[in-house]
Amino acid sequence: MTDFQMTLFGAGGVFIAGVFSYNKWQEYKAKKSVERAFSSDHDDVLMRKGAAPAAAPEVRHEPSFDGTDASASVAGASGAGAGAEAQRDERDERETPSDPVVGLADAATPAAELATSLVDPLIDCLLPMALEAPVRGDKILPILHTLRLVGNKPVHYIGLHVNGDWEPIVHGGVYTQLQGGVQMASRSTALNELEYSELVTRLRAVADEIGAEAHVPDMIEVMAEARTLHRFVAGHDAQLGVNLHSNGAPWAINTLIGALEKQGFDVRPDGRFVMPDGDGGFLFSLSTNVTLAEETTPRLTLLLDVPCVAPARDAFGAMLACAKSLMGRLDGTIVDDGNQALSDAALAEIAGQVQEFYQEMEAADIPAGSTRALRLFS
Repeated sequence: MTDFQMTLFGAGGVFIAGVFSYNKWQEYKAKKSVERAFSSDHDDVLMRKGAAPAAAPEVRHEPSFDGTDASASVAGASGAGAGAEAQRDERDERETPSDPVVGLADAATPAAELATSLVDPLIDCLLPMALEAPVRGDKILPILHTLRLVGNKPVHYIGLHVNGDWEPIVHGGVYTQLQGGVQMASRSTALNELEYSELVTRLRAVADEIGAEAHVPDMIEVMAEARTLHRFVAGHDAQLGVNLHSNGAPWAINTLIGALEKQGFDVRPDGRFVMPDGDGGFLFSLSTNVTLAEETTPRLTLLLDVPCVAPARDAFGAMLACAKSLMGRLDGTIVDDGNQALSDAALAEIAGQVQEFYQEMEAADIPAGSTRALRLFS
């Protein structure tokens, strides 16, 4: 059997396993519905804040990478739905179910804003969890913490507090609905069938323990969205560097460290030099291009992780200004990777390309430096 045939068999096996897990999940949901229909359990009167919430429907939001503002669409749906909800008849309820994340984009409080960043309709696969009765955060947090990752994709949870606000689940809170979200892509990979199958299996156990019913979106649809999102991430994973080459003898590392500290660089525990942004993060980093055992280096590289820094900070401009300052301080020349000197005209052209890059990310509703971008490009 050839390597190609083995690869095909392996890929087929993963897909079949995913489909099998998803079918088992559908069977499980049907069984749970029957059990609840004939259950004689009563609500905890200490927890009751009115009638138990209806089962949250399965809802998907398509990622938008063409300039469509997905968050604005959610906000618009929230505003329109609020005025019409009281007049909606039974037929409308069946045909147009309520959105479990409506209102998140209209976050009016810090807690609601944080909830929106944790479970994001654009980059997460949404996992509505309908509760049989209101629950306390103290009770469910330890259970939810058992499912925080599938592969390298984080899983987050938020809850609809009894005060009517969506918020991160905390001790002391009481929640009438839950919403989970698994990130569909990271810098390295998209969510795949095997990870999704693992998610479905583990989510079933979590839902059992907290007395909830999870609504899992169709696997084929989620896989398509995950691949689309990852293509965007891969196409915008830009790291931009400029090099500073010594005009004479290589620089002594001991002397170099002092010069870099005077320039404003911090030394991280891992040995990286970073330029602080004033808010706990950094604008760009610097590498000496040698191991810690080396005593000298002829070349420094300043590196900007473009999608992770907001345009307003002008990180590329700050990096160029730093390189020019070091050029005078250390007697060096700014060069490209081929060791050719970079003219001011060439650097200006690169700066223009950086601005175009920022505009593309803004149009896709994933602005550089935003929480959404930092999650995807972490």
